[in-house]
Amino acid sequence: MVTLIVGKKGSGKTKKLIEHANEAVKTSNGNVVVIEKGLKLTYDISHQARLVDSDSYSIQGMDALAGFISGICAGNYDVTDIFVDSTLKIIGQDMENLKTFVGRMSKLSESADTNITLLVSAEKSDLPDGVGELATQI
Repeated sequence: MVTLIVGKKGSGKTKKLIEHANEAVKTSNGNVVVIEKGLKLTYDISHQARLVDSDSYSIQGMDALAGFISGICAGNYDVTDIFVDSTLKIIGQDMENLKTFVGRMSKLSESADTNITLLVSAEKSDLPDGVGELATQI
């Protein structure tokens, strides 16, 4: 399942991500992965989650992020949850790219049996058709 946490900058999206990721660590029978842009969540995310800095791996663009997440799922079959902070900063601000990316993540989520949560700095009303219903406005 793909879930989007949306809201403008400063609305509390990252705080929600931290809460959800730490809760997933407590309840998961597998691994939890948090992908962030820059090292800012080191002390907030449980040490039991795998924290990955996308900048360290030069992840830029929709295809790069999709491939990276696919690789995480392919390399470790017991990943139950993946959280992505700053999704639009990584894939770009184009909402049509976001729609394509969410579609790709939905297919991956089903085939890998992994929950994927994306943080998007935008209002729910700004999301393209087909994406808004997956979003929780903060």
